[in-house]
Amino acid sequence: MIDKEISENLTKLKVVQDDLEVVFEIESIELKDQLEDHKPKEGLDRVNELLSSNQYKVDELNIEIDRLTNHSDGIDYMVAVGSGILAGFIDMFWVGEFSLERGKDWSTEKVNNFVKKIAEWKGYKGDDLPGAIRHLENNFGAASDSNTSDFGGGLQHHLRDFAHHPTPVGLVFSMLTQFTGKSYGTDKLGIFKIVEVKNTALIGEDLPQKFLYGVVQWFFHMVSDMAGSSSSPGAGTGLPGPLLSLAKELSALPFFKDIKIGDTGLSVWISKLFNGTLLAKRDEAGKIVEPFRFDLRTEIGVGYEIGRQAIPVVLNECIVRGFYFIRRLAAEIKEKEIRRVDELKQVDWKHVLPFKNRTIVRMLTISTGTFTAIDLGDAAIRAGIKSGGNQALFLKEFVLRVNFVGVGRFAIAVGSDVGMGLKKGKLENERMALHSQQLHLMNAKIIYLQADAWIEAETTEMTINEVLGKMETTTQFFVESWNANRQSMKSIGEYRQGIQKHNPGLIAEISDILKWG
Repeated sequence: MIDKEISENLTKLKVVQDDLEVVFEIESIELKDQLEDHKPKEGLDRVNELLSSNQYKVDELNIEIDRLTNHSDGIDYMVAVGSGILAGFIDMFWVGEFSLERGKDWSTEKVNNFVKKIAEWKGYKGDDLPGAIRHLENNFGAASDSNTSDFGGGLQHHLRDFAHHPTPVGLVFSMLTQFTGKSYGTDKLGIFKIVEVKNTALIGEDLPQKFLYGVVQWFFHMVSDMAGSSSSPGAGTGLPGPLLSLAKELSALPFFKDIKIGDTGLSVWISKLFNGTLLAKRDEAGKIVEPFRFDLRTEIGVGYEIGRQAIPVVLNECIVRGFYFIRRLAAEIKEKEIRRVDELKQVDWKHVLPFKNRTIVRMLTISTGTFTAIDLGDAAIRAGIKSGGNQALFLKEFVLRVNFVGVGRFAIAVGSDVGMGLKKGKLENERMALHSQQLHLMNAKIIYLQADAWIEAETTEMTINEVLGKMETTTQFFVESWNANRQSMKSIGEYRQGIQKHNPGLIAEISDILKWG
């Protein structure tokens, strides 16, 4: 602030003394070098930098929080519920109960056809399954087949001999047999064992031959075994599937070796599942009527049945996501007044595509929840009717009617919805913290601006005082010079007669100089 003395001095820009008047003009100058040295300016720049950085973070958080926010309305909810109901009715009247028999019948047919096609490709001229299997067995043997008796005979050696597992692990043990001349597997109790190969005719003599027997021949031998043997084609003991193979391999590890299912060890339980005694049909006396082998064909059948269950789930997914996409795209086209195809580039596809946002996740949670509720209700009603009050039978029938693909999809949807909600809450807390920082930074900015203003005022005061001092000195000097000139002119008048006397014509000459220059 400029004090009273400075205000009074500002009125003295025009100085009058006697008949002499002096007027000053003040020109402002920019004190750039001085201002750059001010610490408040450096602090202000730092605060502005932090404000800009925080605002960028807030903008990014706002975008992410919007993505994690549910924007569904009544129409979205109605479509989601309707889609779930439709999918539920399809599951009730078309998919039906889960049937291993139906799945295995389907997969057996597919496996048999696959074996015949491979045999024909490798030179078989017939079209019957036994002949196709025999052709492959005769042309593509396996070194570890000579150890059949060491791994439980014809009923169990496909499971216990790891080289007979149609998996990457089985391929590794096939190659290991080629390089070591030994077979690897488990005994009856699941203990890992290694035995010498009895027939080394199928052990390669050099590296290329070992790869030929261990990889190519191993693949075709697996094909010959997957549909049973030539003596019992399509019905005999096939190969264990990937799941059972993995279970058998893990059961040989020390960590799993002592695990029991009921009173049965894990390895023995797996063996019973493979040879058909665990799931066999039994008469009233408990005698096995028909074994049910859980082999590769059964696992493929399980996949087939899961695929059947997945149909209404996938349909439900397509309906909900398709509606979301079409509705949001129509809204974008209307909002941005798009009239031509080339204008579609204006569409914000992040708001249109039915992926990775809370709105579509909430719609799927509702639709899959509706589907699951209908499915579980239908399963309970049908199980109750079939069981006639028998709790054990009710549980069995209920499990067979449940669409586990739908239940799993519902669980995923709920997990995604809840996870997005938790993440949103976390991000909102981060945004609140940034807003708090912004408030503190704005206060700091105000303080720096006030400090800079005081410094500017002080600098201005010093400059004005200095200018006023110069003005006073200049005025005094001007007055003194004027007085000296007047005195000189007066003295010249007094000496005029003497000059004219001693220097005739000098005054006229000076007058001409002053007049004409």
